[in-house]
Parts: sequence; structure tokens; C-alpha cells
Amino acid sequence: MLAGVLGKSKSDTLLNEYAALVGDAVLRQRTRHAEHKARIEIELAKRVKSEFLANMSHELRTPLNTVIGFSKLLADHGKHKLTDAQVVQYAELIRDAGDHLLSVINDILDITKMQAGAYALESNEVDLIGVLHSCTESVRTAAEIAGVTLRENIAFNLPPVRGDDAKLTQVFKNLLNNAIKFTSKDGEVVLKAFRQGDGGVIVSVRDNGIGMTDEEARVAVLPFGQVDGGRTRLREGTGLGLPIAKALVELHGGRLLITSVKGRGTEITVRLPPREQVSVTEGRDAVYGRGPAA
Repeated sequence: MLAGVLGKSKSDTLLNEYAALVGDAVLRQRTRHAEHKARIEIELAKRVKSEFLANMSHELRTPLNTVIGFSKLLADHGKHKLTDAQVVQYAELIRDAGDHLLSVINDILDITKMQAGAYALESNEVDLIGVLHSCTESVRTAAEIAGVTLRENIAFNLPPVRGDDAKLTQVFKNLLNNAIKFTSKDGEVVLKAFRQGDGGVIVSVRDNGIGMTDEEARVAVLPFGQVDGGRTRLREGTGLGLPIAKALVELHGGRLLITSVKGRGTEITVRLPPREQVSVTEGRDAVYGRGPAA
């Protein structure tokens, strides 16, 4: 009997030692995996930030050169005898360049405030139908210039949502402008909105443009990330539109999801919760993807 007890005790000890070894091995493997993932994320963040800074000089210099150049022409009006039409044209070019420059600066300030957790939203009852229709109309001219068909399919029974109407307008204008920018001539952009069963709202912006791979979609939502990050990129922009849109949606208690196929197009879906369930999230959490659970 004593031998049996001793044998069982020895067996239990061996099993415990084996379990401890297996546990240590699993923990080491998980630690290595977490470290590897963290290194990849840090390298990706460094790369996209470096590309952003390299491209930002172009984004800032182009409108500044326009302002400086045409201001000189206006200042030399007495020497060159500009016509009234030329004066108006140059003034409009300066204004457009100034508006573009202000937009770039505002984007940088917005993303900086969000990263610092210092971004505030208004909390109002928002007529989402009016916001969406206004956004569609505001980008219609850009779509016509690009040769892109713009359609909207907004359900008549959309409920109001709680949030900041100006920031929601910024979200959907960004998404529509992005879709138009990355859609070729004779392509199509469709904005669709419908009510969920729980009283929330789903809004999607779908295009049949160039699309993205999974890796490119990951980069696209990173602050300072640009899918086409090289200096020879075909589309201009700071790369902040989509990250800001994502952060603003999360600050409204919602979720922004990307579905894309390279060469076939992209659909970006925004899920906004019922107004009674909205809780404001700090800006830092939204920017870094720690917003509300899906």
C-alpha cells in the first residue's frame, strides 16, 4: 500500500513538473509572439510617419507657392496692367490655396488633439438624413469633374443620432471625397444608409475604384498613414482623412469598418449606435483603435 502511495505521489510530481514546463513554454511562445507583433507595429508606425513627413512638405509648399506667386503678380499690378478678370482669377486662386492650406493644418491639429485625448464633441440630436444629403450635394461637383457617378440611397425612416453634426458631416464628406478620389472616370460611388433593428444606423460608402489589399487597409486608418506613400504617388493628400473619420466615429460610440478588394473597389461601413446608448470616448482611445467594442 505504501509503495502504491509513493508511486502515485511521484507520478503526480512528474505531471506537475511537466505541466509547469508546458506552461512556461506556452508563456515564452506567447511573449515572443507579442514582442514580434509589437516590433512590426512599431516599424509600420515609423514608416508611415516618415512617409507622411516626407510628403507633407509638398502638401504645404504647393498652396504656399500659389499664394506667394499670385500675391506678387497682384502686387506688381501697376507694372503689368492686369485686367479686372485676371485680378479676380488670381484672388480666387489665392483663396483656394489658402482654404487648402487651412484644411491641411486643421487635419494636423485634429489628429494631434485626438492623440492627446483633448478632443471635445458637441452632444446634440442630429438629423442624419439632412447631414448625409448635405454631404452628397457638397461633393457632387467634384464627382462630376472626376467623371464619377454619385448616387445616394438613404432610408426615409432613419432615426436621429446623438452627437456633433459638424463632426459627422466631416466624417461623411471625408469618406465621399476619398471614394471619388480613388475611383476612375466612369466609375460609381454610392452612399447608402438604413436603420438597424436596435435603433442604430448603418451608413456605407461604396466605390468601384482601385481598392486595397488587407495590408493597405491597415495602413490607411493609421494616423499619418498613406497607402500610396511614395513621393511619386498619383493621388495628393495628407493621409489623415480616413484616420480622422475613424476616430470621430469611435468618439460617437460607433465603429468604422473597411471591406476592400484590390482592383475592384472599397466599401466603408459606419455603424452608429442608438442615441440612448451613446457614450463619449476620449480622443486618445479613438485614435489608437481602443474605442467601443464591435
